[in-house]
Amino acid sequence: MEVQIRQILLASDGSENARKAVFYGIELAKLTGARVHALYVISDKHATSTRKLMGWTEAVEKYLLDRGEIATSNIENIGKESGVQVKSVFLKGDPAKEILAYVEKTEIDLIVIGSLGLTGIKKFLLGSVTEKVLRHSNIPVMVVR
Repeated sequence: MEVQIRQILLASDGSENARKAVFYGIELAKLTGARVHALYVISDKHATSTRKLMGWTEAVEKYLLDRGEIATSNIENIGKESGVQVKSVFLKGDPAKEILAYVEKTEIDLIVIGSLGLTGIKKFLLGSVTEKVLRHSNIPVMVVR
């Protein structure tokens, strides 16, 4: 069986852990000639909890979108330095569901995503989004610690 990686999804929330995954994803893309999709999802969970606490406002949504633009522009810059084509994508909803739906629509060959770095007994657990993607993906998932 021949494995061809033409399109890689880098799912990022802008966290330090996600940034580590970016370097692995970009390097894989560089080695394989793949195109990278830098995906940031504005979480519905943020919307629900924020509505309860102080009301979901356009300012809150703009703040989250700005975070996504920072995260994806970081991926674009690293890709540009490495000669890798990067397409930024912004979605809103449940992050795991949106990642999996995007993968189905765009014929992604590999998902690269960061794990959640926790201490103590929790260090053996993955982040909830990462775990859901890993469990339900029909394609290979690379989890970066």
